[in-house]
Amino acid sequence: MRVLRALTVTAAACAAIGLSVPFASANQNPGGGQGGNGGPSNISVNPYSVHQGSTMQVSASGCGHGGTVSSPGNFPPANLSAGSIGFANVRIFNHASPGHHTLSVRCNDSSLVATHRFTILEGNPSQGGLGGSFGPSAAETAIGAGLVGAAALGAGAHVVRRRRPLRSRA
Repeated sequence: MRVLRALTVTAAACAAIGLSVPFASANQNPGGGQGGNGGPSNISVNPYSVHQGSTMQVSASGCGHGGTVSSPGNFPPANLSAGSIGFANVRIFNHASPGHHTLSVRCNDSSLVATHRFTILEGNPSQGGLGGSFGPSAAETAIGAGLVGAAALGAGAHVVRRRRPLRSRA
């Protein structure tokens, strides 16, 4: 029985590896994954739709020695990190025009340029990072005090109800 399980697991593992080989070879760049002849590829932006004044992360494959990300009028040129997948964080200008735009990625070791679309949304981004700088309003304080009082009354009633059966048993 144990031999049958071992053979089944081994066969499943071999099948999984065998089926993944065509996908792995199809995703390789002509330049060997380190830039060079292939230039930038697999460009992605996160998030795709970004508000004016917000930041966006750009990633690209094929720029083993880094590169540059640019979109004139939307954000200043940014350096793409070196590696098999390079990353760059860009901050959209506050005055960038809303709509669909295109960014360009150029590797330091290649003259090829690849582009990708993204969308700029009108309006300011959320004001994150303010933490506890805003206190609760008077209404929120009153509601909170009422909830704490109700919880204290409920706990007291629970304790009183639990004590009654104990006294009657003794």
